[in-house]
Amino acid sequence: MMERVPILKIGDVLLVSIQVDLQDESVLALQEDLSERIVRTGAHGVAIDISAVEIVDSFIGRMFATIAAVSRMLDAETVVVGMRPAVAITLVELGLSMGGVHTALDLEKGLALLARRRANLFGDASIDVSGG
Repeated sequence: MMERVPILKIGDVLLVSIQVDLQDESVLALQEDLSERIVRTGAHGVAIDISAVEIVDSFIGRMFATIAAVSRMLDAETVVVGMRPAVAITLVELGLSMGGVHTALDLEKGLALLARRRANLFGDASIDVSGG
């Protein structure tokens, strides 16, 4: 049975915390689930936490770029946070640029990055992560 990745809403941001090694089917399901949640909630940011992910292949690396592109089309910026050094090295060795995907060392920095991007676009220095 395929595991679905939970998507949590924190204010204007959707948080995706990947706690299992991803299979191709689960990444495709995540892309669909996340797109639907962005539309349904009107979220303006997506933070994908991959700190528990040890292995990323070329398909999954490309899917992060695809998820970010789809999210941008739906008016939400994406940041991938918590990437392990081995995963970063693997992505570089595979020649994946993950164009359009912002990265941050941890969730706190990722949320700050989303807030700055939102402020630059709209002149509003705040991004609501209060849940209200």
